[in-house]
Amino acid sequence: MPQPAEDTWNDDVRDKRFDEGHEEVGGVSGPYVLGLGEVDEDQAGLVGGKAAHLGALSRIDGVRVPDGFCVTTDAFRRVVARAPEVGALLDRLAGADPDDRQAVRELSAEVRRAVEEAVIPDDLADGITGAVARSGEGAAYAVRSSATAEDLPTASFAGQQDTYLNVVGPAAVLRHVSRCWASLFTERAVTYRRRNGIDDRTVHMAVVVQRMVFPDASGVLFTADPVTGNRRTATVDAGFGLGEALVSGLVNPDVFAVRDGEVVARTIAVKERAVHALPGGGTREVAVAPEQRERPALTDAQVVELVRLGRRIEARFGCPQDIEWCLTDDGFRIVQSRPITTLFPVPVPVPVPEVAEGGRARSVYVSVGHQQMMTDAMKPLGWSMWQRTAMVPMHEAGGRLFVDVTPRLASPASRAALLDILGKGDPLVRDALETVLERDGFAPPVPDADPVGPPAGSPSEASVTEVDPAVVAELVERSETSLAALERDIRTKSGPELFDFLAEAFEEHKRVLSDPLSIQAIMAGMEATWWLNDKLGEWLGEKNAADTLTLSAPGNITSEMGLDLLDVADAIRPHPELVAFLNGVDVQHDDFLDELVKLPGGTGAREAIETYLGRYGMRCVGEIDITRPRWSERPATLVPPILDNVRNFGPGAAERRFEQGRQKALQAERDVLSRLRALPDGERKADETKRMIDQVRAFAGYREYPKYGIVCRYFLYKQALLAEAGRLVRDGVLAEPEDVYCLTFQELEDVVRSRRLDDRLIARRREEFRSYETLTPPRVLTSDGDAVTGSYRRDDVPAGALAGLAVSTGSVEGRARVILDLADAELEEGDILVTRFTDPSWSPLFVGVAGLVTEVGGLMTHGAVIAREYGLPAVVGVDRATRLIRDGQRIRVHGTDGYVEILG
Repeated sequence: MPQPAEDTWNDDVRDKRFDEGHEEVGGVSGPYVLGLGEVDEDQAGLVGGKAAHLGALSRIDGVRVPDGFCVTTDAFRRVVARAPEVGALLDRLAGADPDDRQAVRELSAEVRRAVEEAVIPDDLADGITGAVARSGEGAAYAVRSSATAEDLPTASFAGQQDTYLNVVGPAAVLRHVSRCWASLFTERAVTYRRRNGIDDRTVHMAVVVQRMVFPDASGVLFTADPVTGNRRTATVDAGFGLGEALVSGLVNPDVFAVRDGEVVARTIAVKERAVHALPGGGTREVAVAPEQRERPALTDAQVVELVRLGRRIEARFGCPQDIEWCLTDDGFRIVQSRPITTLFPVPVPVPVPEVAEGGRARSVYVSVGHQQMMTDAMKPLGWSMWQRTAMVPMHEAGGRLFVDVTPRLASPASRAALLDILGKGDPLVRDALETVLERDGFAPPVPDADPVGPPAGSPSEASVTEVDPAVVAELVERSETSLAALERDIRTKSGPELFDFLAEAFEEHKRVLSDPLSIQAIMAGMEATWWLNDKLGEWLGEKNAADTLTLSAPGNITSEMGLDLLDVADAIRPHPELVAFLNGVDVQHDDFLDELVKLPGGTGAREAIETYLGRYGMRCVGEIDITRPRWSERPATLVPPILDNVRNFGPGAAERRFEQGRQKALQAERDVLSRLRALPDGERKADETKRMIDQVRAFAGYREYPKYGIVCRYFLYKQALLAEAGRLVRDGVLAEPEDVYCLTFQELEDVVRSRRLDDRLIARRREEFRSYETLTPPRVLTSDGDAVTGSYRRDDVPAGALAGLAVSTGSVEGRARVILDLADAELEEGDILVTRFTDPSWSPLFVGVAGLVTEVGGLMTHGAVIAREYGLPAVVGVDRATRLIRDGQRIRVHGTDGYVEILG
């Protein structure tokens, strides 16, 4: 692990200790030089990630590693401690603007130069040259960097530091050790560390010196497919000579795929060049003999043998590995192994029976985040709380949750129903599942009777649920009563009693969520929507007709949230001093409400904001994650959308917008019914349509209420758990209250009951979370590790346009505003919001934009529902929209047909 920042540079006391602690260890000079056989992965802080892995590799039966030694991080610390200019330069580098590439480049170069020119003390130099002499002075060596932040489970740092091949002689080895130390500060290494949240001053460099291997062939083995993520498939890249030819891109490699001990695919490249060692040191490119160029670098038997070694290494380290290898006359040598950090983790498998003779049972998982419009990584308390309160079992992987749909896919009847309902929400999920099912032997069908009638979710007239609209008020009252009881009772609980109470509260939570009447009310609105879209498409040729018919439907708590923020802007707009003050408020400035009252109009403005927070303060971006800060905890988050409303709207906009939408829906209804009556059997069609319009308007708003109730309950749980965390801090069990976010709910309960916690667990969980944040979760994931995102199989999208799912009808052209964080929003009238996903917390922005484009979403997810409420043309599920569309570009959103054009 990286050392603390204060234990690094210019420490005279530590330097004195180095001198006093110099002693012989294992026949080589220590603590500065250690043989590879003396180290393992527990010593990464002393020898760096690469050396630690090499030491562990050398202990695996049947795995051969070239002999060598390691110059430890203590040697590096000693050398830089004697060069005070290094510490000063690192302080300047830490203070540099991370976006100023030129400054980072120049400062990195200065640090490298200072480290490379630093004098190596005589005793340290003697230790290194003595190790070289014992290994053979005339031998050739590979001198390779081994940083403490390298080959970690969460960040590989592959290729970030330097390697030098065929280094001959003690003086040359010393020179290249200094070069390796300096390579810790290449621009690419500094940039990589910043992306992974690692301070330059906490990373140290060891150097591995190994006897050079002169191979016939070399390359890379991935014990899991690095593209698909499949853990059953290993891939081997191979070429002639040294591996530098492959790494540098000088030649294309032969590529072999191996599954279950058999080569299942191979591509043999034409290899015209290779890299070989020079007798006096260094390397050179050479031409491959014409008769050898199309010969495979490895035989199939050698490939299978190599993968067998790789599986042994993978088992030793416990995760898929990226392995560098060499082949000589007497077999394979392993010169490096590191975790493959780009793979999305696989949920812990649940034992399931065999599904076919001679086959293996495998699982298929669907992403919960894509259904909930929150695909960011969650901290352990967040995902474990969602597990505890969800209606179906959920599995964690990479800080996200997945549902195992294998049992439903195994039966033809349930499979059809599952694909139908998921396809309505998100066609990409359906396509991803169908892609998995098309693979030979995956999830073989279980014999089952053919389903009777249409599958679940089919919008036939007979399937539309008839529910009395009066139940909506009853359901809201039930929810509010249950919530009030929770609020009353939870404040009296603490310690173990709190967790006993929460176990009961979670059961009540699930009872409210699964209320059959509530589900009927939700389905009544959804089925009526499907019916209208299907029937009016058939009878009138209208696409997505329900979008206009549901404008300004009553009782939608999420759309009301956006309109109510317009009313807050009305309380601020008349007071220029308030507007000027808010323009200077930082989103971290959460005591700004106290300062408002000092300004003209400030008392009324504060009351308006606090009233808003009283109703919606439990909401936030990513609200399914209990660890996310709520608006009432960070009210300054609302300042940017409030200012947008002040700038873009006039007084009374909320009431006007709602009434305009209602009138537009009424006019659409009159138009549709009039056109239907002119058709054959028109009166019947009009009567049925009127009934469905009434149904959808009665229930469309309620669909958002259960989520609101969940988030209200979550806020009460959070307040109680943070109060408990405060008590743990006072008792010295936790360092700070938010440490509880790094624990699962069960772990937190155990800590509360035992009053004990291993501090290393918190640090490890933080590191894991940082790595999970960099991963993109797939819509569908298999137990083999295949990450499947799905694709649109359409031929109606113009060339160059971005395909998506049409969720809110209409077409609009405007300036794209690519916004990844609600706090960064700065919108003007007519802008089109482009983002990864939107949950209810984004609704305040919807009142001020002309259209919506998201990477994630479906027909009935929150962003789609509110876009329809506000009459915004919207296309969701647009793959990589935030990367393919640049902020400020003009785009045209085709909300009716489901695609986006980039105009320039």
